[in-house]
Amino acid sequence: MKVKLDFEAPIDEMEKMLNKLKELQQDNGGALSEQINELEEKLSSRREEIYSNLTPWQTVQIARHPQRPILRDYIQMIFPDFIELHGDRRFSDDRALIGGFAKLGKQGVMIIGHDKGKSLEEKQTCNFGMAKPEGYRKALRLMKLAEKYNVPVITFIDTQGAYPGQDAEERGQAEAIARNLTEMARLTVPFISVVTGEGGSGGAIGIGAGDVILMLSHSIYSVISPEGCAAILWRDAAHSPDAADALKLTAPSLKELGVVDEIIEEPVGGAHNDPEAVAVRIKRVLQKHLKRLKKYSTSKLINKRFEKYSKIGKFNK
Repeated sequence: MKVKLDFEAPIDEMEKMLNKLKELQQDNGGALSEQINELEEKLSSRREEIYSNLTPWQTVQIARHPQRPILRDYIQMIFPDFIELHGDRRFSDDRALIGGFAKLGKQGVMIIGHDKGKSLEEKQTCNFGMAKPEGYRKALRLMKLAEKYNVPVITFIDTQGAYPGQDAEERGQAEAIARNLTEMARLTVPFISVVTGEGGSGGAIGIGAGDVILMLSHSIYSVISPEGCAAILWRDAAHSPDAADALKLTAPSLKELGVVDEIIEEPVGGAHNDPEAVAVRIKRVLQKHLKRLKKYSTSKLINKRFEKYSKIGKFNK
């Protein structure tokens, strides 16, 4: 059963009407075909209208949709020969961040990304995709392993943020993310990051300083969640929609600001409506950018990465 969001109510009502007409048609020997065709056209038009005029807060809701594909879905559809590697070799194996070798077509790659899980048990095991220091240290270990074997790195970002618990802070959460940023800046292999759902704060950037940043069209990427921002600025979570608008966290806004390099379009209604189509698009775009990045020498790759991030945040007085 599909989960419906609040702003999808008009679509839901039309779908119910359409289903009733189809049931009646079976009892009336197909006499309602014209009405059904007309309603299907109206439904398609209404769906297109709603999804082409989403507010930032509505985009947040889609990015968090409980049926949205997670990393393991994309691995199954794009990287069927994925071999998972475990542990940070210091403390434990953080299930919120997974990674391992795979093939993108014929190209060997290192896949690293957040895993939110699907069932309640899986979500608890994965800590809802919020990694601890050992998760970021595992990610760095895998990046350096990819570098050793001259294999491109692809990261998939989908997290509310890094885990803010006391145990994570005691084990050096901030240091782990900062170390990753330093090492990602000088990684000698092509590096692509894909935001597939939520890209939250340091939890996202801890594996996200790629040569190319890609975003699914209904994903978000922000320094803080709308709820967190609303709590700080307004002391009221009811202002979350206002915060979402101010944060410029949608893919089109970030593309305009130069943070994101390319937007991968999702089917109307979001990635959960056709995960296979989204996977095909992601694979095609990844192959396109890897083909280009592989032509660069190591020094050019690092210099262009430095230039990319140096430009972000510039403004005119």
